[in-house]
Amino acid sequence: MKITIVGAGAVGASCAEYIAIKNFASEVVLLDIKENYAEGKAMDLMQTASLNSFDTLITGVTNDYLRTADSHIAVITSGIPRKPGMSREELIGINAGIVSSVSENLLKYSPNAILIIVSNPMDTMTYLVHKKTQIAKNRIIGMGGALDSARFKYRLAEAINCPASDIEGMVIGGHSDVGMIPLTRLATRNSIPVFKFLNDKLLSEVAEATKVGGATLTKMLGTSAWYAPGAAVSSLVHSIACNQRKMMPCSVLLDGEYGQKDICIGVPVILGSNGIEEIVELDLNDDEISHFKLSVEGVMRTNSLLK
Repeated sequence: MKITIVGAGAVGASCAEYIAIKNFASEVVLLDIKENYAEGKAMDLMQTASLNSFDTLITGVTNDYLRTADSHIAVITSGIPRKPGMSREELIGINAGIVSSVSENLLKYSPNAILIIVSNPMDTMTYLVHKKTQIAKNRIIGMGGALDSARFKYRLAEAINCPASDIEGMVIGGHSDVGMIPLTRLATRNSIPVFKFLNDKLLSEVAEATKVGGATLTKMLGTSAWYAPGAAVSSLVHSIACNQRKMMPCSVLLDGEYGQKDICIGVPVILGSNGIEEIVELDLNDDEISHFKLSVEGVMRTNSLLK
């Protein structure tokens, strides 16, 4: 199976590394517009193959989409990253043009590819790809919810003082500091609701820390995070490539689900060989429904900025 990653920066390279280490793909193509940048990243990663025991071929190319031909899955990470103090929404002007061009070029050579969108603002970029390409909605997936949920589980494990592997939890809604909805009511530690371990105050603190998870790291690092985003992308790719049918929250085009239409926003989906196999509708309570509607309104406002 051939997988293309457009954008060989920190997120794209981390994604390529995690995919290669999992050893389920025959080839990963890293593409970037900067001369020799993707080639250098690919060479560096290939020099870890004997150390990390993987057989996946990682190839780097400079802006040559012909080399991406016949990819089964293509990941779009390209665009400018956030800087401290920036919102994801501030990136829309530049990144919209980049994502439009990239998706068009990818589908020119891989017309049946499943596209995974990472570029910010992620929900709006996912919506843009739907509008620009007009391909089936099961083949366009926004990554954000998988990353947000990983950050949620990290914060819950930290608060409870337990291994993250004990925790199950999910974040739905928009991939923004105000749009995320960490579902504390439904989160569990080994099937026991987390509210058995944490009081309302601590659960609220966990939810707020989750919402600003990206901004916190951007402030600390001076740019967007990359290890967790790369791992989140690789988990989506793995589920699709190996037809694992894992349930993950992703930004998808809704057509009546959750009472919404013509919007891409984070909800749980089943990911298999066809991309989105099923959209899972949760039984949300009134408070969660209210927050979801507010999140939808926020994403709609950002979508309205598309030219």
